[in-house]
Amino acid sequence: AKGADGTIVTQFTMVTIEELGLLKMDFLGLRTLTVINDAVKMVKKNTGVDLDFRTMECDDPKVFDLISSGRCEGIFQLESGGMKGFMKELHPESLEDVIAGISLYRPGPMDFIPNYIRGKNDKESIRYETPELEPILKATYGCIVYQEQVMQIFQNLAGYSMGQADNIRRAMSKKKQYVIDAERANFVDGNAEEHIPGCVGNGIDRDAANRIYDSMVDFAKYAFNKSHAACYAVVAYQTAYLKRYYPKEFMAALMTSVIDSNSGKIANYIQVCRDMGIPVLPPDINAGEGVFSVDGDGIRYGMYAIKSVGRPVIDHIVEERLAGGAYKNLEDFINRVNGREVNKRSLENLIKAGAMDCLPGNRRQKVYVFPLILDSVNESKKKNVQGQVSLFDLAPEESKADFEIQFPDQPEFDKEVKLAFEKEVLGIYVSGHPLEDYLDVMNRLVTAKSTDFLLQSPEDGNGDGESYTIVQDKAKVTVGGMIVEVRTIFTKKNQMMAYVTIEDLYGTMEVIVFPRDYERNRRVLVEDSKVFISGRVDAQEEKDAKLLCESVTPFDEISKTVWIQFADKEAYEASEAKLFETIAGNEGRDHIKIYVKNPKAIKELPSRYNVSADEELLGRLSETFGADNVKVVS
Repeated sequence: AKGADGTIVTQFTMVTIEELGLLKMDFLGLRTLTVINDAVKMVKKNTGVDLDFRTMECDDPKVFDLISSGRCEGIFQLESGGMKGFMKELHPESLEDVIAGISLYRPGPMDFIPNYIRGKNDKESIRYETPELEPILKATYGCIVYQEQVMQIFQNLAGYSMGQADNIRRAMSKKKQYVIDAERANFVDGNAEEHIPGCVGNGIDRDAANRIYDSMVDFAKYAFNKSHAACYAVVAYQTAYLKRYYPKEFMAALMTSVIDSNSGKIANYIQVCRDMGIPVLPPDINAGEGVFSVDGDGIRYGMYAIKSVGRPVIDHIVEERLAGGAYKNLEDFINRVNGREVNKRSLENLIKAGAMDCLPGNRRQKVYVFPLILDSVNESKKKNVQGQVSLFDLAPEESKADFEIQFPDQPEFDKEVKLAFEKEVLGIYVSGHPLEDYLDVMNRLVTAKSTDFLLQSPEDGNGDGESYTIVQDKAKVTVGGMIVEVRTIFTKKNQMMAYVTIEDLYGTMEVIVFPRDYERNRRVLVEDSKVFISGRVDAQEEKDAKLLCESVTPFDEISKTVWIQFADKEAYEASEAKLFETIAGNEGRDHIKIYVKNPKAIKELPSRYNVSADEELLGRLSETFGADNVKVVS
């Protein structure tokens, strides 16, 4: 409005949503929505396909096949262990099935899961307490799944108004037992004062009405409303669609979403990528970006994850590369990006992370040389500012190479050292893992991995909207990995116990070893030991779970089988004496099996020929019988 002097006057009045008479709305901010948005942008950039989920029907059978397979890592609400198993059992064929699945997998409704699956697979098995339930529950195979169905039952069977039905639905969801108990009589027999005829008044059997009420009470305490579950299911479908048709873009966006917060999640998703046949490549100053990105058939590790470098430095590196072309060598890189942001620590960490493997020289050579180059570049820039001229400036172009700092004649770091550097600066291993040689035996014996002990976000799908761990309290599990820390303490009885940190391919977990078990296993409970530990889960609210140790078994005490292949029986018999000569003096617990290709036959040597399948023996066997004919199976 205009004031007396002609100026504009604005008046603000604060009102609440309730005062406006509007419905309340929940706005749920999800990391997954950012993942979808980032993945869609990458798909557009890499393939030219412009995905628009707003116009896309949620009915692709191949997407539901993916969900039904249980390969739901990264799929919203469906990636917990329990949900993956449930989806394999449910085998959803439509969005309606996913909506129902998300609604059912929670305390209370979970009791209906067997009936729902049975009804889905065998329509003839569906039974209704009363025919009036069929139009309400037909879509969910005779089971109560949604809060809206509870309201419909109150309305259609007992004659409640919509408002009355919603009031009792709300009381049930808030577990107001006194209201629930008092309302039974109204539902069954009616209430004339409130204009409720009741089930009996509508011709429904009294016993059936009571059974229906009982089932609603148990269900409604934890039930979703369908509109809520439908929104979740749509997001789940979109993530599953991206994973099915654009797996590299989806997994890259997924890992970017946890780049600053959860190296355990990244390690888990890296393993998922490898299982999908998608290589995860080290960070690269000439090919990578700050975030995870698609690079050919693989995913390039995001440089933002490199410790002690900083996003401004990474952004500067990428911008300079886009403006001036790829970096040619270490000196070219330092010349172009050197400044107050790029220091010795950041350069060293880029080298350790493998981000400079694209440049000439191995990592060891670069670690030795980069301080000299950095000092030289800084000195040269200082002289330029002062107007001084160096011999390098005066030398002809063809002679300038003689002035360059040369790499020392040094071999590359050992694999273990390279992996340790990657763990130091990235938080995880990228190019390999110290445990990768033990994958077969770990896959056979391990029943829980480190990420199963972490407190999970409700986004991952546990059905109750609260944080949780995948492993259940008091469950007996076996973990396997490398001990990275042992912290011992004395109890009040002056007995020694330990808190052991064990690392597997995905992250770390804590194991509590009480005095009796520590004394029995202290010889193997040392750093760098590779062990399997079995015990009971200790899962407390809002905390990562721990494992209470019951037994410890070193990796090298698990027997293996050495397979040696021969073309035919005659070839084996001709080489038998040589085989016994090769394995002589190498007694151990590992078995030897002979495989004859033609005709196909298998023979296990007696236990007196058991060996220790170490690298030395396997090398001798490979040299004698050919590397392709020798294989170790854990």
